[in-house]
Amino acid sequence: MPRAVHVLAFGIFAMVTSEFVVAGLMPQMAAGLGVTVPQIGYLITVFALAMALGGPLLSVALLRLPPKTALMVLFPLFLAGNVLAATAPDYPAMVVARTITGVASQAFFGVAISLGSQLTRPEVRGRAVAVILNGLMLGTLLGLPLATLTGERYGWRAAFWSISALTAAAALCTLIGVGRTGRPEGSGTFRSELTAFRAPRLWLALLTSTMVIGATFSAFSYLNPILTQVTGFSPGTVPLLLLAYGGATVIGNTAVGRLADRHTLPVLLAGLSLNAVFLAGFALLARFDVGAVLCMLGIGLVGVTMNPALVTRVQRVGNARPLVNTVHSSFITFGVVLGSALGGLGLDRFGLRAPLWLGVALAVTGLLTLVPDLLRHTQRLTPPHTAPDGTDTTSLANSEHRTPTPLHPG
Repeated sequence: MPRAVHVLAFGIFAMVTSEFVVAGLMPQMAAGLGVTVPQIGYLITVFALAMALGGPLLSVALLRLPPKTALMVLFPLFLAGNVLAATAPDYPAMVVARTITGVASQAFFGVAISLGSQLTRPEVRGRAVAVILNGLMLGTLLGLPLATLTGERYGWRAAFWSISALTAAAALCTLIGVGRTGRPEGSGTFRSELTAFRAPRLWLALLTSTMVIGATFSAFSYLNPILTQVTGFSPGTVPLLLLAYGGATVIGNTAVGRLADRHTLPVLLAGLSLNAVFLAGFALLARFDVGAVLCMLGIGLVGVTMNPALVTRVQRVGNARPLVNTVHSSFITFGVVLGSALGGLGLDRFGLRAPLWLGVALAVTGLLTLVPDLLRHTQRLTPPHTAPDGTDTTSLANSEHRTPTPLHPG
């Protein structure tokens, strides 16, 4: 795997650490900015919406730039957002800071995945995407706890300063470790980039991604209260359980990355099916500590870890260029918003297990979005049926459904 792919993962690591840091420092930030904890929680929503809505627009503005140049534009923008967060005098300034970092982060994801695909052979692109997205997994596993520890020990502003330093280091590594490349083949104007979105299969693939991530985050967003109030773990045990969950995502992401290129649809079918099983098992066994933990780790293994297969599928039915990848990242972000928002509504009305059952419903919906491609895949694998006279009856049957082509058009 080219060194540049690992460098891109470092950049993703910095972005994800910044995205999740607010979750670990809510009380300190609320006290420092003179607002309530729920208002600090809205900063997570602001970041997600900025990613989903603003990221593609920024990607359009960067279409004509070579990928490395685009990244070196995005790093200073992201750095400026984190510096503003570290020095924010009040809540509105923090909202602006989170908007800037959210937009830059989403565009960075799209460009980085596109560049990683450009740097590797088509048959190993899924593995390259997995390496890049390990930055996301490690951001959850290591970046968030370290940023939270820094904020608790030295103040929440120190956490944003540390992320700013991490961003500067990632930018320097990218400047040195990523070679110059031209624009991806076929890229060009906004109009030409939009042609990929005419394919219905692309929209179906994007919807699958939303369902996969939505199913996972309907559970992940509420792991803390479920594990403490239903399963009965102490609050001090939860960080250790989340660390184990993060480790499961790293293992799952690596495994899926190795399988995504050659077995994209089977991997997604197995992943969504197992996720539905683990979510249902978690809901049924939530009161039993061993069962709850095993199901939680199962969700970690087959949830967000489907990303390499999701990216591979989207690139095959669309393309591997920045706009498609950024829009895909937006659909993934919509999954986060969908799962956490609907999970919260279900929790308020039906209790703490409701988000888990919602996750099952979203996973099943995701399976339904795979059906057209699975049918198409099955038809390609079906051997031809030969009549006694040697005629290929499969070809004849298929030809009955084709529109006849006139011999003399016009």
